[in-house]
Amino acid sequence: MIKRAREFSGPAAAARPAATVVLLRDRHPGFEAYVLRRAAAMAFGGVYAFPGGGVDPDDRPETVRETWSDLLGVPGAEARAVIGAAVRELFEEAGVLLAGGIEDGGALTDVAGPEWEADRLAVQRRELRMADLLARRGLRLRDDLLHPWGRWVTPEFEPRRYDTWFFVAALPDGQEARDVSGESDGVAWIRPGDTAGLTMLPPTRVTLDALSAYPSMVEVFGAKRDAAVPVQPRVELTGDGGAVLRVEA
Repeated sequence: MIKRAREFSGPAAAARPAATVVLLRDRHPGFEAYVLRRAAAMAFGGVYAFPGGGVDPDDRPETVRETWSDLLGVPGAEARAVIGAAVRELFEEAGVLLAGGIEDGGALTDVAGPEWEADRLAVQRRELRMADLLARRGLRLRDDLLHPWGRWVTPEFEPRRYDTWFFVAALPDGQEARDVSGESDGVAWIRPGDTAGLTMLPPTRVTLDALSAYPSMVEVFGAKRDAAVPVQPRVELTGDGGAVLRVEA
């Protein structure tokens, strides 16, 4: 990172919109968060992260709250795409689907089994749109299960940059997170304050540090967070060949 920062002369690459979901479950006392360890062959191999990824052209759900535009700080169509990406990526990388019946509105309690796995793989391979999957099964996207948490933009000197919205979501009753992403070589449920020895990028670590201040999931989902104004980390190079990372909104 320091090498790239020193060699950077601009211009900065465009930041691609993305979404990531911090999946939480109750574990008295307190709660745990679900993390994946990126496979060694991938960029940031060995680094722990949350399920997430870039927004795709088909991430355009219509049945979401209009308030997302203000909450995320982008126009309505862009906000819907971010919400769609968050739900899709969580399904692809953890096998958890934030959806419910159109009629009863309840959250899905089981997305296991061979038929669901075939649908998940089809979505992951871009052979099936999430909107078509939900329509075929008589479901709607449950965006009310997502709570906005933050927004991070990759530093300008990085060749691959993302404008990423962070959300928190509770693991739906009856569903289980699974290691199915194909991009990780391990997963874990961890308490937000127990990250010693785990390699993480600043957005992941800062998010977990912030969550560790809350005693329960009730307080987490009651927190008022700013996911509209991006946090933009920057590196200040020092005369001794090192660098200092500044995290500022």
